[in-house]
Amino acid sequence: MKFAHLVDVNDFVNWCDYLGTLAFAISGIRLAAGKGLDWFGAYVVGFVTAVGGGTIRDILLDIKPFWLVQPSYLIITALGLIFTIIFRRQVVRLNHSLFVFDAIGLGLFVVVGVAKSYAAGFPWWVAVIMGTVTGSFGGLLRDVLINETPLIFRTDFYASACVLGSIIYVLMGRYSSLPIEWVQFISAISVFIFRVLAVVLHIQLPTFNPKLTEKSEQEKGVS
Repeated sequence: MKFAHLVDVNDFVNWCDYLGTLAFAISGIRLAAGKGLDWFGAYVVGFVTAVGGGTIRDILLDIKPFWLVQPSYLIITALGLIFTIIFRRQVVRLNHSLFVFDAIGLGLFVVVGVAKSYAAGFPWWVAVIMGTVTGSFGGLLRDVLINETPLIFRTDFYASACVLGSIIYVLMGRYSSLPIEWVQFISAISVFIFRVLAVVLHIQLPTFNPKLTEKSEQEKGVS
């Protein structure tokens, strides 16, 4: 294979997986705590946030979901719960804590999704999609569980950051001479930077104007 180095799920990817799990678990638990859920409910929300995107990815790639073959993801989520309980004043009360942990998990999981797609033998466009799914769908499930409009469906630059980071991974992996670990690191950092800049600079995707849609429908009814 011309780009055989892309299919390796190396130690850096494994660390991204574990650290991303912890970051997403804390973001889910933090949001659940803000909603007044008990510890068990917060754990469930944190676990779904951490493994939801990867589970959907593995199902689509027709491989056994990763958390069914090792208990480490359950343990990491428990560590996220303990961390939130111990530092609940700092984590729950700080307005930016959810955003920071969510952005970190987003970047790390994009790398995991792209790398595992290549390792399963899929082409680059599937890797881009699976990087986006791995990064953003855990947050989608989290928001559904706590009855929030999912970030991925709002104007926030969320899934779009995953798409751009996945494309950077693919392009640099194919056309640069950098070691694959550096490609993965740059991809993860780029997602984090895209997400932060979008929030700081208020960058949003265009939205449809529901009033214009309603007006058009009314005009059709009149005619």
